[in-house]
Amino acid sequence: MVKSRSRGIWFDHFLNSSCFILQVCERKSLHLSPDGPTREKSMVFPSQDPLDRADFNAVEYINTLFPTEQSLANIDEVVNKIRLKIRRLDDNIRTVVRGQTNVGQDGRQALEEAQKAIQQLFGKIKDIKDKAEKSEQMVKEITRDIKQLDHAKRHLTTSITTLNHLHMLAGGVDSLEAMTRRRQYGEVANLLQGVVNVLEHFHKYMGIPQIRQLSERVKAAQNELGQQILADFEEAFPSQGTKRPGGPSNVLRDACLVANVLDPRIKQEIIKKFIKQHLSEYLVLFQENQDVAWLDKIDRRYAWIKRQLMDYEEKYGRMFPQEWCMTERIAVEFCHVTRTELAKIMRTRAKEIEVKLLLFAIQRTTNFEGLMAKRFSGCTLADGTVKKAELPPPSTNPFLEDETGTESDETVIEKGDIDRPKKPKAPDNPFHGIISKCFEPHLYVYIESQDKNLGELIDRFVADFKAQGPPKPNVDEGGAVLPSCADLFVYYKKCMVQCSQLSTGEPMIALTTIFQKYLREYAWKILSGNLPKTTSSSGGLTITSLLKEKEGSEVAKFTVEELCLICSILSTAEYCLATTQQLEEKLKEKVDASLMERINLTGEMDTFSIVISNSIQLLVQDLDAACDPALTAMSKMQWQNVEHVGDQSPYVTSVILHIKQNVPIIRDNLASTRKYFTQFCIKFGNSFIPKFINHLFKCKPISMVGAEQLLLDTHSLKMVLLDLPSIGSQVVRKAPASYTKIVVKGMTRAEMILKVVMAPHEPTVVFVDNYIKLLADCSTDTFQKILDMKGLKRSEQSSMLELFRQRLPAPPSGVENTSSMSLTAPTPEQESSRIRKLEKLIKKRL
Repeated sequence: MVKSRSRGIWFDHFLNSSCFILQVCERKSLHLSPDGPTREKSMVFPSQDPLDRADFNAVEYINTLFPTEQSLANIDEVVNKIRLKIRRLDDNIRTVVRGQTNVGQDGRQALEEAQKAIQQLFGKIKDIKDKAEKSEQMVKEITRDIKQLDHAKRHLTTSITTLNHLHMLAGGVDSLEAMTRRRQYGEVANLLQGVVNVLEHFHKYMGIPQIRQLSERVKAAQNELGQQILADFEEAFPSQGTKRPGGPSNVLRDACLVANVLDPRIKQEIIKKFIKQHLSEYLVLFQENQDVAWLDKIDRRYAWIKRQLMDYEEKYGRMFPQEWCMTERIAVEFCHVTRTELAKIMRTRAKEIEVKLLLFAIQRTTNFEGLMAKRFSGCTLADGTVKKAELPPPSTNPFLEDETGTESDETVIEKGDIDRPKKPKAPDNPFHGIISKCFEPHLYVYIESQDKNLGELIDRFVADFKAQGPPKPNVDEGGAVLPSCADLFVYYKKCMVQCSQLSTGEPMIALTTIFQKYLREYAWKILSGNLPKTTSSSGGLTITSLLKEKEGSEVAKFTVEELCLICSILSTAEYCLATTQQLEEKLKEKVDASLMERINLTGEMDTFSIVISNSIQLLVQDLDAACDPALTAMSKMQWQNVEHVGDQSPYVTSVILHIKQNVPIIRDNLASTRKYFTQFCIKFGNSFIPKFINHLFKCKPISMVGAEQLLLDTHSLKMVLLDLPSIGSQVVRKAPASYTKIVVKGMTRAEMILKVVMAPHEPTVVFVDNYIKLLADCSTDTFQKILDMKGLKRSEQSSMLELFRQRLPAPPSGVENTSSMSLTAPTPEQESSRIRKLEKLIKKRL
């Protein structure tokens, strides 16, 4: 900035120079922007000159030129440069101003020229518009005449066509009346259709009297033709008497063609009277009081209609048009009449109906219905009362084979049928039930007969079982299934197929109820009733006998034959369970859709499940009871007097012996039902292991050596139990994981109990903590039992029980997880050398 302390002459000169610079700035601004410097102009004309900036400050610019006093020495040079710049700006301004003097005059001249061009263009557009209007007027005048000619042509064509139609109608009506009088039905059939078609064109002209008169004449001719044709048929085929003097003729054949064009009621009347006259002989021959009308001679009815249809084809086949389907109509009407007559006579003589007679009549009737389905399409059934049967929903369950043949009805239901693909079902018969429906009210005779037959069948099964005894072991086929169950379901199958052919309504529900009754009877009388009865055990193994290793003289509670019988009953119940489920599905397929929900065999399937459960429980109880004397002997041994650890104890040998005797027999007889053998193993493990642990608690007091011997015995039993599913088998299979988990968890707990017993009880805190860590059992009763096993006095036990209660941890959220973790935990560091020595001994034996 300018300093105040500058010298006077230099200051004056500086001020003059500053004013001069300001003048330059002002002139440059005027040169660049006559309207004044703006930000928008600087954006349009960018410049690096500080004088062109919108925020230009003169003082700052001067201070920039002369930042110090020493720089004032060049002020003359700066002034000269600025003066030169002023002269240049003045020249530019002068040039711009002179250049703008002629702009206004040039603009006015250009505007005048543009106005003249617009006026000329407007004139040309007006001329074009006038010419276009004249052309349009000329086109309208030309097309006006053309439109008039088009309308005239259209009206003329319509008039000519209408006159032709009128001429045809008038001539056709005259010809129609004349031909009607002469009975020229062949010509009338074609002419009448044409007259009717022509008359349709005059519907909008019915207000004209002549047209209305012609229409009335056509209607009168149609009525006259209808009455005349009916009279001709009545004359040719009189309704009274059996003689037919007229018979078929060409006139009647042409009359049928005319009837197709007339009111449909004429056609229906002709068909009705002809069929009634054709079946009049049938009603006379098979009256209710005639002996031939009863069910035992039902074949004669169907033989009669077959002859009549053949007679019709020979004599009248060409008289009626093919689309009338007269042969099928006669057969359908015969079926309706037969159903009505049979229902009437069966109501009158209901007490005379027997099962064999009823089944004979139904069989012959269904055969005839099947014959009709092969011969006719069923297109005339829409007018009758019988509807086509709906297709049942498709099923993939192959409980039955193809039911259309007779061989499939006798096929035995084997286990292999479960995996056999189902054959495609034949299409339904549209005539099914058209006659046989009349037998449905009397099917209670059939149901009662099946009830009686099934009762006798069950009694025969019971008698045969008592006479023949239990089935022999059949190890090769994985256990014997009682043959009576296959016989029962084969009979069920036959009854179901037979009843479904008779009716798919309420009789099927009644038959299902009978099935349920005898399924339960079979389960209780044949299966549960023949299970071996459990008896109270007498005597048992003594310690002396165990020590003398006389276990071989002892036998299991059930004999081998009884074990095989239990397995056979279990396999039979499993087969009945699976087959009953398939039977339920097939019954639902056979019955009407509205009755499907009423078929439920769940209760019967539960009954067979109970038999299976009872059989498995008997097998478990037998093996469990066989091991009881050995466990009792274990608890009565003097374990505090054991001096050294030897081989496994005699009671372990006894348990293993019984397992090796029973399990292979059960496994071989349940080979076909592997899942139930697995259930047997699981139930035995769940029963034997807790019982073994309870007998461990009874072994008291136990010395350190005795505990080691028990631990060795426990490990031996654990290995045997893990190998239980495949024990005695040549093919070694891995035990199921569910069973292995139970054995490992239970027997590990027994081992941990013995390890706690072996641990020293001093110091007390370490013993209690070790117990909690190994067993994770917060029950004081269990802790008390272990203290009794160690032989501690009551005074010592009370203090340890109090410490145990104090050391118990807070119950965690996952107690079960903690328990499982403690069972699989490794041996703690506090374990004594005796326990390690025992483990080495066990490994050496293995």
